Amino acid sequence: MNIEDMLADGAIIPRLEASDKKQALQALASKAEALTGASAADIYAALLQRERLSSTSLGRGIAIPHVKLPAVKAITCVFARLSHPIPFESHDGEPVDLLFFLLAPEGAGADHLKALARISRLVRDSATLDGLRSAKDAETLRGVLMKPLTSHAA
Repeated sequence: MNIEDMLADGAIIPRLEASDKKQALQALASKAEALTGASAADIYAALLQRERLSSTSLGRGIAIPHVKLPAVKAITCVFARLSHPIPFESHDGEPVDLLFFLLAPEGAGADHLKALARISRLVRDSATLDGLRSAKDAETLRGVLMKPLTSHAA
């Protein structure tokens, strides 16, 4: 699964202002509502429930909150770079500044896992992370996200 298949136009937030995890998740839910038509309240409730199970932070300032909802018709990814890193109950104790929110249809078992795996491979590439953290705008961020991975990241 390619990131360009999941990342709709308008799905990149180059400078998300959030002072905590809940504010960031609310912003992601609102953006996902605009992209999918699913209710922001339902998306946010699902995100909170998922985060109660275990933090979706991978460490190194990255989190991949992800949920499945019946109202969602296609796998959708929203990327947000936070203006300031925020605590995210990360396993490594580091605050998060890069968020990949993955929203999937309820029955998207294997495709959902493939999408998570694709994002995980993407964020293992240090050049990609550097590009995401230094990009100035949404267009540049999209270019970094769409760039083919270097061989050692696969």
